[in-house]
Amino acid sequence: MMRFDLTDLRLFLHVVEAESITQGAERAGMALASASARIRGMEETSGILLLDRGPRGVRPTPPGEALAHHARIMLGQMEQMRGDLQLYARGLRGHIRVWSGRAAMAHLPGALRRFLVDHPAIDIDLEERQSVDVVAAVAGGLADLGIAADTTDTGSLETRPFETDRLVLIAPRTHVLAEKQSIALRELLDEPFVGLPADSALQGHLAIHAAREGKPFKLRIRLDSFEDICSMAGSGVGLAIVPEIYAQKYKNEMGLAIIALSDPWALRHLLICARSFTALPVHARKLVDCLTGHAAH
Repeated sequence: MMRFDLTDLRLFLHVVEAESITQGAERAGMALASASARIRGMEETSGILLLDRGPRGVRPTPPGEALAHHARIMLGQMEQMRGDLQLYARGLRGHIRVWSGRAAMAHLPGALRRFLVDHPAIDIDLEERQSVDVVAAVAGGLADLGIAADTTDTGSLETRPFETDRLVLIAPRTHVLAEKQSIALRELLDEPFVGLPADSALQGHLAIHAAREGKPFKLRIRLDSFEDICSMAGSGVGLAIVPEIYAQKYKNEMGLAIIALSDPWALRHLLICARSFTALPVHARKLVDCLTGHAAH
């Protein structure tokens, strides 16, 4: 008879998500030896191979995919029960898994700080991912809530507005473009640029619009951090297009000029995503209310 407890199921989902038993064990707060023994025990108990093990990690077998699907449902129901009971019991903690795109991460701290102060019995597990991965995680049950740019297809997920994300051009204050109030992308594509990695959703968004203008970006370097991109741009390595909230954050420190982009696509909307807002646990619905209230404010 198969007897998997909740610890088994949580561990298995962490391993599937990380595609690694080692990283899955770390996420579950478990020693590697214990995690490996639990996974082997699950396979021995069921008589089914749940993971394909390879030199580059692990992937779920078809039975493992089925187990992961049911584990997400069961753990989601447990979280909903915990949230609902929290209305009536002291000391019972709620837990919300939130995945966010990079652009939204700069907007979140203020709203989350107020929420966590007002709800001391609720914890938030926040991860930064690409918007396309955020949507996939919410759809697959790995995250309760996601925040993604509206340039990403959200499929059948329900969405609510969170924030507006405006893209701007940054350059050194001594640059010839620094005095301009606004500029179109087509006027910039002969200039050297500093950009994000090729798999970044934002860089892909920009590359599409550059291709429509008939010229690719001349990228001198790709960096994974907006802080590093702003530093490079301020030093004169190349121009950069970044969310305005990051440009304003580093403007004085890095000597940046901020120039508006006149292209309509430079204004993006960040969306809160869920499989069903009404089906969320009470504590997760409270967070949604907080985030949408923050956006309205």
